[in-house]
Amino acid sequence: MTLLTARDIRELAADIGLRPTKQKGQNFVIDPNTVRSIVTAAGLEENSNVVEIGPGLGSLTLGLLEAGHRVTAVEIDELLAQKLPSTVDRFAGSDAPFHLVNADALRVTTLPTPQHTTEPADDRPDAENQPDALVANLPYNVAVPVLLHFLETFPSLTTVLVMVQLEVAERLAAAPGSRTYGVPSVKAQWYGDVQLAGKIGKNVFWPAPNIDSGLVRIDVTRTDRDPAVRSRLFTLIDAAFAQRRKTLRAALSGWAGSPQQSEDLLTVAGIDPKTRGEALTVADFQRLAAVAVDDGGASNGDAAAPAPPAEDPSP
Repeated sequence: MTLLTARDIRELAADIGLRPTKQKGQNFVIDPNTVRSIVTAAGLEENSNVVEIGPGLGSLTLGLLEAGHRVTAVEIDELLAQKLPSTVDRFAGSDAPFHLVNADALRVTTLPTPQHTTEPADDRPDAENQPDALVANLPYNVAVPVLLHFLETFPSLTTVLVMVQLEVAERLAAAPGSRTYGVPSVKAQWYGDVQLAGKIGKNVFWPAPNIDSGLVRIDVTRTDRDPAVRSRLFTLIDAAFAQRRKTLRAALSGWAGSPQQSEDLLTVAGIDPKTRGEALTVADFQRLAAVAVDDGGASNGDAAAPAPPAEDPSP
């Protein structure tokens, strides 16, 4: 199988009259070696069932197919979605295990089973697709919301490897106590182990972005997925970082009902009320949320502070 080169990418774009826009986060990988390194970094098991978000002109799609995986690609851009199947046919063959979904990834709740799957029909109830892995070059402008949406929506995911803005990658993988640790860090790390898996330079993209990119790998370990528990926990996380320069006693006063109630809950949870949100681990947040439920007060989502931006731009 031949992967897309810079020349191929430009020719495909010209065929459909495509002019990449920053508004849509359209930066296409033009280097086959980079594509193969991304697939390798994912460390997928043989014949994995992969969902890809934002396949664009098909660089990573072909790399995943070359490695022997089944791919369901979710593309919001109708122009790109119309072109991709013929590109897959041309470079990977008409029998490639590929399926395209032309939809907004943030609204996707189910996926069709990839064509040419080797799974017996009896093992695919209602032909529902339960992907093993998410591998994607995520559009920079919606990277964190899309990542969290798919982690929530598809509990079958065990491996995630996404390319995002380097700054966002560092935030997702940040450890407690660091300046980059925030809402995306805690929420992503609630699902599993999050690691910065590599850096990608600007020159392997067309058009070249203004900043470098980073690879983030998530080994998903979360098995208890009670939506109510997650909702209460994420409401707490949002509140803790909405005013991140304040102590938790003050930052969580709206969530808890009052500064004194906030202090009481923190104390019961074994957390210093004078500390700040960036000092808490995922386990600390979980313990505090559980204390609030036992107390019968906060953490029910009806006294939540306004959520900060999804990518937590505050320092």
